[in-house]
Amino acid sequence: MKYSIKKQFAFTFTGLMAVALLACWLINSTFLSSYYEQKRERAVKETYNILNDAAKKGTLGEESFAIELEKISGRYNIMGVVQEADGPIMGTFGNDMVMLQRLLWERLYAPVEDTRLLEETDNYSIQLVVDPKTKTEYMEMVGRLDEGQVFYMRTPMENIRESVQIANRFLFYVGILGVLLSSIVIWMVSKKVTEPILELADISQRMTNLDFEAKYTGKSKNEIALLGDNINKLSEALEETIRELKTANNELLKDLEQRNKTDEMRKEFLSNVSHELKTPIALIQGYAEGLREGISEDEESRNYYCDVIMDEAGKMNSMVKSLMTLNELEFGHDVINMERFDLTALIRGCIQSSQLLTRQRGISVRMKEYPPVFVWGDEFKTEEVFRNYFSNGINYCEGEKIIDVRLEQREDKVRVTVFNTGKPIPEECMGRIWEKFYKVDKARTREYGGSGVGLSIVKAIMDAFHQSYGAVNCEGGVEFWFELETVRKEQA
Repeated sequence: MKYSIKKQFAFTFTGLMAVALLACWLINSTFLSSYYEQKRERAVKETYNILNDAAKKGTLGEESFAIELEKISGRYNIMGVVQEADGPIMGTFGNDMVMLQRLLWERLYAPVEDTRLLEETDNYSIQLVVDPKTKTEYMEMVGRLDEGQVFYMRTPMENIRESVQIANRFLFYVGILGVLLSSIVIWMVSKKVTEPILELADISQRMTNLDFEAKYTGKSKNEIALLGDNINKLSEALEETIRELKTANNELLKDLEQRNKTDEMRKEFLSNVSHELKTPIALIQGYAEGLREGISEDEESRNYYCDVIMDEAGKMNSMVKSLMTLNELEFGHDVINMERFDLTALIRGCIQSSQLLTRQRGISVRMKEYPPVFVWGDEFKTEEVFRNYFSNGINYCEGEKIIDVRLEQREDKVRVTVFNTGKPIPEECMGRIWEKFYKVDKARTREYGGSGVGLSIVKAIMDAFHQSYGAVNCEGGVEFWFELETVRKEQA
């Protein structure tokens, strides 16, 4: 993403950390040397106070105080000498007593030019001096104690400067390493924070395409998890609302169309029923009269007459049930319940339930492995459409005896096709096969007990769905198809 929160989060905190470390380095470079200088100056003053107190107590020449001076020298890296104004040396600390004594009198009576005075009082002066031979900088203190003794102390400053440089370099390297490591940690943390946000963005995108299968599954209990729970609830509410709207919309469209067709359908229905019932009623009546008049005297003939009567009555019963189903669909008495369901699972269930019949007739049913395909429609009515196609394929399957079932995704729809090998449908009959009671091969239809309204029921259901359907002759057989609206639309 061009404006990724993860990148902004990582770059912002990395930048803040880099700025903070740079500020620390600049402050350290600018003020650390002065800070060390002040610390060393306080150490020199503290040593002066110790010498002054010892002079007042008269312990300057004692061995115990000499040990104390050596401790001070080791602690602060200070060298010095204390001497009576006109007498012996009272004490030294550090190496090279002769040099210290020489420097004492030089500083008292011949001050060095290359100096920087830090502080001056009545008893002493503190200054920074560069040794002309070694070019080494020292902090020196020279003066008199309250009891009249003269003293000289000095401590090297070069080690302080070097320590400051080492500290600055170390801080610089550690800072760079810290920024790199922190950048990695911040990137990982920002990724962990933004991943659930991206997941919610993906869920919302899928919801805009009417895909309500995605749900937020985060386990945290923070604000993002609360947002995810609310999005899940919103998804469920939208799915339910869309289902209700689709159901209501189908009902409204059906009511508007049905109002204009009611009278015409009633007339057509009565005419077709009268025509279709004429033949079975005539057969039943003829065989029943024959039984009553005793035309057949042997039991086998009577049983045959009874079988014909029962067979024709069963066909009439089946036709009446189909007509009732068709009548309810066409007159809008049967509510179409629009819902989301797996079309692949429905088709496989229908094929599996017909395995015994297809094996008995030596028919090979083919269907590839398809993933779940969720569609909008009435699940039970859709099953009736497919079973009519599939039964039609079984009854008219000839030649290689193959039935091939396919699902084809077409943008926001899926097409289901049922192909069976056999004779093609005459082109002049193709447009009429959806009419009630129309039979291409009447003898064949009567042979398997067909009522002639199966494809009319398919037409009524698909019209109620406001979806497409049809039939086409293919090489080696006939293919029937219908389409439904898929839930998951193809994303750009």
